[in-house]
Amino acid sequence: MTARPPAAAIPAVLRAEGISKRFGGVIALREVSFDLRRGEVHALLGENGAGKSTLMKILAGMVRPDAGGIVLDGRPVSLASPLAARQAGVMLVHQELSLVPQVSVAENIFLGALPMRWPGRLDRAALGARAQAILTRLDCDFGPWTIVERLSIAKRQMVEIARALVATPKVVMFDEPTASLTDHEKMVLFRVIRDLRGADVGIVYISHRMDEIFEIADRISVLRDGTYRGTHETAATDEDEVTRLMIGRTLDRQHHARRPPGAEVVLETRGLTCAGVFENVDLVVRKGEIVGMYGLVGAGRSEVAETLFGLRRPTRGEIMLDGRRFARLTPPEAIAQGIALVPEDRKEQGLILGLSCRDNLTLPLLDRMAAAGVLRPARERAVFDRYVQALAIRASGWRQPVQNLSGGNQQKIVIGKWLATQPRLLILDEPTRGIDVGSKAEIHRLIRGLADEGYAVLVISSEMPEVMSLSDRIVAMYAGRITGTFDARNLTEDRLVQAVTGVRDPAGVT
Repeated sequence: MTARPPAAAIPAVLRAEGISKRFGGVIALREVSFDLRRGEVHALLGENGAGKSTLMKILAGMVRPDAGGIVLDGRPVSLASPLAARQAGVMLVHQELSLVPQVSVAENIFLGALPMRWPGRLDRAALGARAQAILTRLDCDFGPWTIVERLSIAKRQMVEIARALVATPKVVMFDEPTASLTDHEKMVLFRVIRDLRGADVGIVYISHRMDEIFEIADRISVLRDGTYRGTHETAATDEDEVTRLMIGRTLDRQHHARRPPGAEVVLETRGLTCAGVFENVDLVVRKGEIVGMYGLVGAGRSEVAETLFGLRRPTRGEIMLDGRRFARLTPPEAIAQGIALVPEDRKEQGLILGLSCRDNLTLPLLDRMAAAGVLRPARERAVFDRYVQALAIRASGWRQPVQNLSGGNQQKIVIGKWLATQPRLLILDEPTRGIDVGSKAEIHRLIRGLADEGYAVLVISSEMPEVMSLSDRIVAMYAGRITGTFDARNLTEDRLVQAVTGVRDPAGVT
């Protein structure tokens, strides 16, 4: 067997040279160069808005650069369209799903390359067989003819990944691929990435999850404010050094002491049940308290939040808010009672993408923004300016369409929108999904500050370090049931894992 040459001697399969891109008054990239070797996983890191996704879209033919060039296999190329990039062997797995929801999984996987029979008819048998082979490789539990809109977000992400495996690519770029995946699906994805690396495919990997980066990447490059900041061999660096390159400072990782929560109960549920989804949920959240809800995807966490906000109708049980009993709530009633929900899917549930940043931020407050039935722009601008500053939202101005923001800045708009309602109970479902480490630290400080001010906070997260460091108490869910409520100060990861995988641990329950 031929020995693999030293990493530095492996030729680059892809090089971006001096790439610059401006969107209106915002400089997204400034003379950025980047190289990808054959058979390596090269992580690209940076804060939200640093230019990572823009660079990937340029390499995938979706955006034309203002300056600079691309070299593929040693030859300058013009990747003028996504089709041209795919034909050249450059594939992008999007962070924001680019599927057609109304058609089948198989048709989405082979979109643009459907197998045809003469004269111009779809070869359904070949399409189904080829799609099934890819789904089997990804260990998917749904079939090729399933309509995509019927799939969960996590399963749609697996379809997005499947599209990159249609042919043997030269380069595959993954933009936040695990944001919605279960641990099992992430394990399958990493196996596929290692297989591609073994076949000399170059992999670009974008993620805000440092544990993933240090597990899978060979090299790490960092962008900050649209400029290149450096590249390190993963084995020769650490998380603190990478973070300093990303945000220009070292994060404060110390535990933040907080005042003990008050005795006043803001939310209590008794026997809350949504048949077939979750049952007998007894939950208490007090004034000034952060309660974390942790469990595997499908455990029923998001569905509990949706029921509290009135998006689902419970089949039995009761909700108590400040001592008042409700059999159920509608969303307007929930808002009127001081409940705010930051949803898991910002794109489909949290934003109106065609509207401006200001209009999205003030959407729940239209009655307060008006006088004599007429909207007052000055009031809207005041709300926008306040939360842009408080959440460090990067936008060119209030008129910028929210769809043109980075994913992390979109998430900040959603959080700011609900904070502006000044709720008594703030429910955050995956509040830092797709957010960089610096912004995540800011969001965590904000959540702690809200609790210190007396807000009752319920945080749903699939990141164990987040829920353990942020919460005062943690509620574990498994298969639609609460399996334990823990004091976060005395909780170990092992005990929490046992609780969310169905292993009994009575000693851990408080």
